[in-house]
Amino acid sequence: MWFIRINMSDRTYRVEPAPETYKNFGGRGMTSSVVADEVPPLSHPLGPNNKLVFSPGIVTGTAAPTSARVSVGGKSPLTGGIKEANAGTSWARDLAVMQVKALVVEGQPKDQSKSWGVKVTWDAAAGKPKVEFFDATQFEDQDLYQVFPQVYKQFGDQISIAGYGNAGQRNYANSGVVFNDESKRPSRYAGRGGLGAVMGSKRLKFILIDDKGAPGVPVADKALFEQGRKKMTDALMKHDITKPKGALNSYGTAVLINIMNEAGGLPTRNFTAGRFEGAAKIAGEAIFEGNKQRLGKELYNHACSPGCIIQCSNTWHAADGKEIASCVEYESDWALGANCGIDNLDDIAEMVRLCNAYGLDTIEAGATIAVAMQAGVIPFGDSKGAINLLHEMGKGTPMGRILGSGTATAGKVLGVTHVPTVKGQAMPAYEPRAVKGIGITYATTTMGADHTAGYTIAPEILGVSGKQDPLSPEGKAALSRAFQATTAFVDSSGHCLFIAFAILDIASGFEGMVEEANGVLGTHWSNDDVVALGASILKKERAFNEAAGIGKAADRVPEFMKTEPLPPHNQVFDVPDSALDSVFGEL
Repeated sequence: MWFIRINMSDRTYRVEPAPETYKNFGGRGMTSSVVADEVPPLSHPLGPNNKLVFSPGIVTGTAAPTSARVSVGGKSPLTGGIKEANAGTSWARDLAVMQVKALVVEGQPKDQSKSWGVKVTWDAAAGKPKVEFFDATQFEDQDLYQVFPQVYKQFGDQISIAGYGNAGQRNYANSGVVFNDESKRPSRYAGRGGLGAVMGSKRLKFILIDDKGAPGVPVADKALFEQGRKKMTDALMKHDITKPKGALNSYGTAVLINIMNEAGGLPTRNFTAGRFEGAAKIAGEAIFEGNKQRLGKELYNHACSPGCIIQCSNTWHAADGKEIASCVEYESDWALGANCGIDNLDDIAEMVRLCNAYGLDTIEAGATIAVAMQAGVIPFGDSKGAINLLHEMGKGTPMGRILGSGTATAGKVLGVTHVPTVKGQAMPAYEPRAVKGIGITYATTTMGADHTAGYTIAPEILGVSGKQDPLSPEGKAALSRAFQATTAFVDSSGHCLFIAFAILDIASGFEGMVEEANGVLGTHWSNDDVVALGASILKKERAFNEAAGIGKAADRVPEFMKTEPLPPHNQVFDVPDSALDSVFGEL
């Protein structure tokens, strides 16, 4: 197994055996370990001492279902702390089958006027990957929907692509790392935390992979792996949320719009209400029925990456049947819709397309536009004005650069006190005052406000793994802690987080995940062991953040959420600080 180290200071590379201490790592466990071990906590996120780390999950590249995910890690320009964001894409599988445990981008060119790309291929004679550099300056300052076809034309349709857009080029704190989807769109993002800016600061425009001739992922115990794979597959195929033509396959993640609206936890108009009167117009059901009307047939969703059997990625079509955007995820739909008071699906989808085109995180972009709306830059509900603000970000106008800096910075510049961020990162699509457990996750996760870090929505709203009262703070610190530790391992496994619905309700599914990992690595982990491993990853991330100056005082929600009651339940975030401090205090 290999580490690839790419040095952008002198455009050299090394392929070296993966360190023995990292042999059982993958995904988030790998990226956070390398960042914690090699990046100075006080280094500037956009400086030469930060590193950008890519790592496929433990079972990525195998036949494990829904497992083609890659973690991207570094020090975040948005939070100033450690960051991991992940995406589902063929790029993840292609890196894994080359037996690459991690690809680490180091250094920084002194000449920032040129951009470079690398192509990774398999050197059969040497029995390891090799890297070639190429000038990628011609691909800057362009819409990624225009750029990707050019790259495929030049390098062949068999490649997979990782890169950044105009946002990363301009070092915006709201910029993601883009990957291709199964239809070669620039639409799969490791979006959160500004890691696209880290890639942009290193002027590494693209990392292309051609896996022709690659040997594949070695599996230590094939029988055990197959046993686990079957258990996992069976669980996903049975669960109502993950099965074919189930909730996610039919309505996508945007099925949550109506669910969260009914629960009074759909943040509306910059987190001033928990219900949006236009929710039904933008929900997953509306996308399904709208496509049916416009296309004359039912359209079920597709896979974002190879081997995904949940298949929750949707596509929204215009009245003439032409595609506007894929994928209109729940978070994007909410951020650019309800949170901005916008209920026009065509305009929301166009904004999703623009975020993809420019390399912006949709969550941060929507939250920032909502803050700009509260400041009076444009009115709430002004979808055409919001589209124009995204164009300003893409073009790098003065206002665009302010908004591209993220919600917290834009709030300061615009003089807004109602800024829904934790550790500098915008909150996603669940209101902490209406769902107390997810508020604890937002406050305490090492990543800044992030629902995926500990998705307590599963029990609090969806009743997965037992129903809990979302309005009660009781026991929620322990709930968030358990979810955060388990999630850290899921993020390391290479599986999509959405397996959680099935493995929480179907015990054999959780067993299957552990058996898959043991089968690949030759380990003998128990269910308790993998949760402990997840907790150890959290501790490592926490130690980095503390060394970077981000301690428990940062584990808080914004002040307005503690004092302003949220309609319709008129709740405040009443979780005591002692409960927040206990999350990591008891790990």
